[in-house]
Amino acid sequence: MKASDYKAYKGIRKESLRDNMTDIEVLLTDLGEIATRDIATSEQPQGFSENMKVAARGGQVAKGARILYEKETKKSAISDKNALNYQYKDDNKMIESSNFEK
Repeated sequence: MKASDYKAYKGIRKESLRDNMTDIEVLLTDLGEIATRDIATSEQPQGFSENMKVAARGGQVAKGARILYEKETKKSAISDKNALNYQYKDDNKMIESSNFEK
């Protein structure tokens, strides 16, 4: 899922996507990024096309971990819940939260 699609799925607007991820979502994102970095370090891809292939392989590592997690826990690793637990008051992009003073 693209970041814009993921934000829409979670119902967030300009807020940080990572700040609104659950622990397992952050872990899987980090795993994909670390796997991509390690593959790139060992293979030294040159150019956009080669780097995109390495990034896709790093993403496949995270996908494999997600599938195994979901199989073993019998629940989805992807949540539409916001970790910061706030709601929009109106369409003027004002937020209401128990974490902030009014």
